[in-house]
Amino acid sequence: MLGACAGRAPNGTIRFWAMSNEAASAPMLMPGFERANPGLRVDIQPLPWSAAHEKLLTGFAGNSLPDVAQIGNTWLAELVAIGALAPLPANEQALFADNFDAVLDTNRIGGTPYAVPWYVDTRLQYYRTDLFQRAGYESPPTDWAAWKAALRDVKRAAGEGNFAILLPLNEFEQLLTLGLQQDEPLLRDKGTRGNFSSPGFKAALGFYKSLFDEGLAPVVSSTQIANVWNEFARGLFSVYISGPWTIGDLKTRLPASFRTRWATAAMPGPHGPGASAPGGSSLVVFAHAREPDAAWRLVRHLSQPTVQAEFNRLTGDLPARRSAWALAGLTRDPLTAPFGAQLERARAVPKVPEWERIVTEMQVVAERMVRGDFSVDEAAAEIDARADRLLEKRRWLTDKGRAL
Repeated sequence: MLGACAGRAPNGTIRFWAMSNEAASAPMLMPGFERANPGLRVDIQPLPWSAAHEKLLTGFAGNSLPDVAQIGNTWLAELVAIGALAPLPANEQALFADNFDAVLDTNRIGGTPYAVPWYVDTRLQYYRTDLFQRAGYESPPTDWAAWKAALRDVKRAAGEGNFAILLPLNEFEQLLTLGLQQDEPLLRDKGTRGNFSSPGFKAALGFYKSLFDEGLAPVVSSTQIANVWNEFARGLFSVYISGPWTIGDLKTRLPASFRTRWATAAMPGPHGPGASAPGGSSLVVFAHAREPDAAWRLVRHLSQPTVQAEFNRLTGDLPARRSAWALAGLTRDPLTAPFGAQLERARAVPKVPEWERIVTEMQVVAERMVRGDFSVDEAAAEIDARADRLLEKRRWLTDKGRAL
């Protein structure tokens, strides 16, 4: 009995789980909500990202989930599959106004919206403007062939012992970005089998491998780079693919005098500017929320453009709504504006609960390919085989008509 009562909050209290930096800044957004909703207060419980996924699952098993939570977008399919989430009510559809299409696609499972974007991110290039200019380029080219040619020239300009680009072998995001730029989906047969042996993904895999084969990228993992910002400044690599958080990192960790020597640029694609995966966090209301009406009111408050613009000021996170970008001045900022353009071309990743495990296996195989254990064709077949094993239960559920 005592255990059952431990997670309860007093009437009029909205329990909200949030993570890391967002949890630290969220209390500053609550006074306006509580003034507009007398009798309601928000109890924010901070969670570390490293433990948040497990905390949500154990909270579901123990019937101790809060009313509202911040979640990683790739967790959505899993939480929907176990019945943890409430779908977006019909009268709250305005919460999807002026969001980026790929993010909204990510937040729909089986055509039903379950999560409201809170902040967004994606990955693009951070590049050394001085080294590109030394090599004869004002900015990175926008198609694969010209981009690789520029990387060759930049490596020569950087000098002996340096490389053109850092692609850590333990990070799947770079290869995933190249794979999303192809016409074929990454999974087939209603998300029950891998499609990594498709011509498009093999082209991405081959292009990725060639960057290592030609010595443009060092064969290292992120753990072998002691300080990525210092090495970027030193010229060990001239291109680094990362998200918007790196803007703050480079500004605070490197001298102010270095600020004129780097910029951001969209990802190249096979034939022009390319796609990337949408990232960020969303807000969900749980199916057994104790204060569901109040919970959706909180989500509505946090989705207001003025509140999202303030959240950007507090955290540096990119707002989910385009109107908030304009309010925060992000469309006029040369460092953040390319992220907006990249998000317009983003493509949702497959919405299956097994996806994070699949891309982890994808990168394990890709690293072995780069180190010489597999050819491109062999690597593609091996990724498919591993994905198919992970999707075995989903195939069974689909055959029985029980998969989402």
